[in-house]
Amino acid sequence: MVPFATPSRVESYPVMAGKAVRSALADAGLDYTAIQQAYVGYVYGDSTCGQHALYDVGLTGIPVVNVNNNCATGSSALWLARQAVESGAAECVLALGFEQMQRGALTSHWDDRPSPLGRFDETTDRLRPPSDAPMALKYFGGAGEAYREKYGLADDTLARIAVKARAHAAHNPYSVFRDPITVDDVMNAPHMYGPLTRLHCCPPTCGAAAAVLCSPAFAARHGVRADVTIAAQSMTTDLPSSFSTDMMRLAGYDMARKAADQVYEKAGVSPEDIRVVELHDCFTVNELLTYEALRLTPEGTAEKFILEGDNTYGGRVVTNPSGGLLSKGHPLGATGLAQCAELVWQLRGEAGRRQVDDLEHALQHNIGLGGAAVVTLYQKVA
Repeated sequence: MVPFATPSRVESYPVMAGKAVRSALADAGLDYTAIQQAYVGYVYGDSTCGQHALYDVGLTGIPVVNVNNNCATGSSALWLARQAVESGAAECVLALGFEQMQRGALTSHWDDRPSPLGRFDETTDRLRPPSDAPMALKYFGGAGEAYREKYGLADDTLARIAVKARAHAAHNPYSVFRDPITVDDVMNAPHMYGPLTRLHCCPPTCGAAAAVLCSPAFAARHGVRADVTIAAQSMTTDLPSSFSTDMMRLAGYDMARKAADQVYEKAGVSPEDIRVVELHDCFTVNELLTYEALRLTPEGTAEKFILEGDNTYGGRVVTNPSGGLLSKGHPLGATGLAQCAELVWQLRGEAGRRQVDDLEHALQHNIGLGGAAVVTLYQKVA
């Protein structure tokens, strides 16, 4: 991946993407001519941006598929690449994600047609008081209010997640925000919606990340390092419960739970075996919800999990050692593949001061409302 940046300091998306792809190829010890297919994810951009991003790397005539699945785009590209290799359709495939974002809250660029999030808006308007807040703030802020109403939540609990994210990011050169913050800083930041202030929210950022996936036979023939494998992966979409009477479900809880359960079952791994997770902390409240959705802690116990330090170094599972979306940034198309890069580095023992020791597995959770949830389990190969 490339270091993420704010929109005011961004390089153009073909430049960022080219750097990420060349870095991934160098890591694999391969030339671009070895790539047989490419799946390229981005959310904001015209059709065939994926081709333009790759043409500066090489013009080899391979299939290039453009992918858009909202904030789960990067992992959706990874999911497609993994399926291509696993099915035998190709032996060596590139997954690439990038985003050149604009400043400000996420917004629709197509207001002359039905919104794909119309059902989400209707459900939110039915469950929460009217508000002019941006859509993502209403969805996730509403989910935070729903959790607090159901289980109770101290005012400063969510702020502790933001503080933890900055502490982890301090050792990540790819992260946008590395300066420490305090609970008071988070709570005294400008109020946005519900329990959320500005420092509870991930920033709009730009960046790119890439991964090369290949079959074991290809790796053996070409001398490709193959000590990390995808043990299991699942993508889910919305269920009837997403639009029922619970804002937590609207924010993707059941999608994530279903995908995680499928991954645990396929890999024969339990949540207790997981010691490092990169999860989708677009807002602090979504990190809290995801602890429970991934079964890292029982329902209703996320606050205890946080207060006892079980979400960081020295605790039960290190969540977002990279600093997560809250500190690293969230360039939508790149996020899922940046999570992949962090977890591969962790399993290889190459994460520097962020390193979690003695790992066998690493779990990734990437979600996009509208909706898609991708959960991926990586495994270290002896």
